[in-house]
Amino acid sequence: MVLFSGCSKDPEPEDRFADFVANWRDQNFSEMYDQLTANVKKNIKKDEFVSRYEKIYQDSGVKQLKIDFKKPKEEIKPDKNGNITFPFAVSMETLAGKISFENKAVLKKEETDNGNDWRIEWNPSFIFPQLDEGEEISIQPIAPERGEIFDRNGKGLAINGLLFEIGVVPGEMKEQKETILEQTAKLLEVSKEEIERKLSQGWVKEDSFVPLKIVNPADTELVNKLLAIPSVKKKNVTGRMYPFGESAAHLTGYLRSMYKEELEKYEEKGYSSSEQIGAAGLEQVFEDELHGTTGWIIKVKGTDEVIAKKEAENGNDIYLTIDADLQQNIYKELSTDSGASVAINPKTGETLAMVSAPSYDPNDFLTEYKKKKDDPNKPFMAKFKNLYTPGSVLKPLTAAIGLNTGTIDPNKKISIPKDTWQKDGSWGNYYIKRVPSPATQVDLRAALAYSDNIYFAQAALNIGAEKFIKGLESFAFHEKIDFPFPVETSKIANNGMDNEVLLADSGYGQGQIQITPLHLAYTFTVFINGGNMIKPVLIKEEEKTPSNWKSHVVSKEHANLIFQDLIQVVEDPNGTAYKPRTPGLKLAGKTGTAELKAAKGEKGQENGWFVAVDADKKDLLITMMIERVEDRGGSHYVVSKVKNIFKARK
Repeated sequence: MVLFSGCSKDPEPEDRFADFVANWRDQNFSEMYDQLTANVKKNIKKDEFVSRYEKIYQDSGVKQLKIDFKKPKEEIKPDKNGNITFPFAVSMETLAGKISFENKAVLKKEETDNGNDWRIEWNPSFIFPQLDEGEEISIQPIAPERGEIFDRNGKGLAINGLLFEIGVVPGEMKEQKETILEQTAKLLEVSKEEIERKLSQGWVKEDSFVPLKIVNPADTELVNKLLAIPSVKKKNVTGRMYPFGESAAHLTGYLRSMYKEELEKYEEKGYSSSEQIGAAGLEQVFEDELHGTTGWIIKVKGTDEVIAKKEAENGNDIYLTIDADLQQNIYKELSTDSGASVAINPKTGETLAMVSAPSYDPNDFLTEYKKKKDDPNKPFMAKFKNLYTPGSVLKPLTAAIGLNTGTIDPNKKISIPKDTWQKDGSWGNYYIKRVPSPATQVDLRAALAYSDNIYFAQAALNIGAEKFIKGLESFAFHEKIDFPFPVETSKIANNGMDNEVLLADSGYGQGQIQITPLHLAYTFTVFINGGNMIKPVLIKEEEKTPSNWKSHVVSKEHANLIFQDLIQVVEDPNGTAYKPRTPGLKLAGKTGTAELKAAKGEKGQENGWFVAVDADKKDLLITMMIERVEDRGGSHYVVSKVKNIFKARK
């Protein structure tokens, strides 16, 4: 018998290197390590190898890793040392852009537990060609210049400017340390303990400048007081500035550092962890446009050797239709109250002002937050985007719906002999009340001028629930507003208009109806534009061709009729907006007092409203709402403030 014994063939070097390349593409550094030469393994342990190169790739943001190796068609002969060399090419995307290079790998045949095998002689240049044994990489962000926000006239609302960084030099305090800390803490409005924590950081030396807080150079009194304290110094830094401060805070928002839970989200967008993001207002809304693209540079640590570099792309500037001076003037009128105001050009749709009060200084948000976070008037809330009960400012809309449906005859006088009314006994003890009226025979003009609740309650009942809801929806109730700044959606009723009392109350703006000050402003454009509701605009580039948000909401005839009636609200001596008189200024408008109460018949908080438009030029319409006016004259308190704004404009 003849026995044939087979012997296994040694693995080919190109097959071994192809396996290595496959593991490399998958960034499987553990399997790669197993294929390295014994000499390499003597100098670096497996866990060190794996963690080192995983971290380099991870920190560099390596994606789309490609290693191009083509197996030779002909047999490769070993060199005089018995080694074989294969060329290969590497390409990848990193934080700092694309990296591509060519290199060579040396394979050595070594004895293993399974016989002879080819092993790879590892070289750190496989990762990056600039990298030598023992060297590390440094990855540094290049922050883009954030885009700025300007008003319609080019005035800065959120800009990049020179700021002062206030700090102390510990070695210069000497025996005055306690006094210096107390004085500095008081002026900077921070705690003494907070300053002490910063002074106790590990890197701080006697001659170190320890930064404490950024201050506005325009506050010269504060800066001079600080610099008069021994050891207190300043450094010039570039930072975000909000020149209009509190008056535009809710519009602009502010910047802040990222929270831990946000880091991953923004790192995926290419941000560095040290960058700030928009935290509210337009800084947040337009974060992507304003931020730009972070640049990155990957270097060999401790050297000037650049592995890759991607320059930053600066953010885009944004120009608004806002008039910063008007914004500031409106805020001056509102600043001591809790409320909101929106100003628009009703012919073009341009938003001219969006104001909320009380407010905060976005130039120093952290200090402001500590001081005001418990304020019941909610200074950090942008009230112009929130829902409120409109009260009588809704009556022109009810009038329009009644005219549309033919249920209101504008010339017909309705007999309303008393200041209380109910449809019938089924309403129990509930009565609609109106403010004392000079008229007992009331037509549409008188009902609007004197703000007659009973007239509009009856009008809503005559219209009917279905048509009333449909009519309000023609004014964009229940519809999300196509507007850059997020605004809540106005609503009519919580669970449908399911009873007559609710319908009657809704007719004069009570019930469950809620609308935002912004939306309310645009509903009144129907009466200025021949029945069309203009589309809201906030970005200046969009203002060129005004367009309608809603067309033919009412007929041109009915729109003009209601507009003339709104003039009487201000011009009629018995009109609710007659006082204070403003000679030389002709306005059309509507007042409103919204009652907020837990149950029918109760006395509750009252919010005052006034919507007014320049009746001649028709280029400025202002909506203003002020909370808690019940002991301050109701809506009349608001009327005087709005008229002051129009007078200042003349």
